[in-house]
Amino acid sequence: MREETVGALLVAGSAVGFGTLAIFGKLAEAAGLGRPPLLFFRFLVGGALVWAFLVARDDVRFLSGRSAGATVGLGAMYAALTVAYFAGLVHLTAGLAAVVFFTYPVYVLALSALLLDEPLTPRLVVSLALALAGLGLVLGADATGATPLGVLLVVAAAVGYAGYIVGGRALSTTASASVLTAHVLAVATALLGLRWVLRGATLPTGPTQWGVVVGIGVLGTGVPLVLLYEGLGALQANRASVLGTAEPVTTVALGVLLLGEPLTPETAVGGALVLAGVLLSQVEAPWTTISRLVPGG
Repeated sequence: MREETVGALLVAGSAVGFGTLAIFGKLAEAAGLGRPPLLFFRFLVGGALVWAFLVARDDVRFLSGRSAGATVGLGAMYAALTVAYFAGLVHLTAGLAAVVFFTYPVYVLALSALLLDEPLTPRLVVSLALALAGLGLVLGADATGATPLGVLLVVAAAVGYAGYIVGGRALSTTASASVLTAHVLAVATALLGLRWVLRGATLPTGPTQWGVVVGIGVLGTGVPLVLLYEGLGALQANRASVLGTAEPVTTVALGVLLLGEPLTPETAVGGALVLAGVLLSQVEAPWTTISRLVPGG
C-alpha cells in the first residue's frame, strides 16, 4: 500500500475519532457524569497516550523559556474553550454542536487577517459567507435541538480555538506539533484537575461512567492525535484538511444512529454548506497542519 494512502487512512481515522467527542459528552450527560471529571480524565488519559507516543518515538523534549510560558497560555486557553464547548453541548444536539464548532477554520483565516496582517481575500469572504449561511440553515431547521445559549457557547469555543491556533503558529517553528500538543495537554489537565478539585473531585462511579471517561480519553483524544501525527508525515496538508471534514460528519451520523437525533434535509444542506466553506478556506493554506494541533472541542 502506498505511503500516501496509509497516511490518508490514518488521518481519516483520526477525524472519525475526534468525531466521537460530542457523542461521549452526551453519553456522560445521560450517565449522570459531571463535566469536571469528564474533562479532567479526557485530558489525563489522552495526554498520557500522547506522551507515551513521544517516548516510543524517542521524541520527548521539554520546552523552556518563552516557549514554555506561551504553552501555559495556550493550555489555559484550550481548557477554557473546552469547558465552553461541553457546556454548550448540554443545550445542543451532538450533531449541531459539531457543525457549529467546525466553522473554526474560517475564523482562523479571519483572525489571521486581523491580527497577523494576512490579506483579506475574496476566498476568505466567500468561505465565511458559506459557513455562516450553512450555520444559519442548520440552526433554523432544528429549533428544538438548539438554544441561543448553546449556540453562543459553542461559537465562543470555535472562536477561542481559532485564537489558540493563531497563537500556536508562533510556536510551530520551535517545537513540533506533537511536542507542543503534549505540553498543552499537560497544562490543560492541571487546570481542569484544579477545577475538578474545587468542584468537589467526585470520582466516576460504576462501569458506565468509567467507560465514558476512558472512551473519551482513548478513542476521542489520545488515539486520534497519534493517528493524526503519523498520517500527516505522509500526506499533504490540504488533503489532510479535506479528510478532516469526516469529523462533523461522524458526529452527525453517530448522533442519528446512537442517540436518535434528528436529521432533516435542511440540516444536511446546511452542514454541506459549512463543509464547503471550510474546504474553500483551506485552499492554498500552507499552515493547515497547525490548525490540527489539538482537534475537537
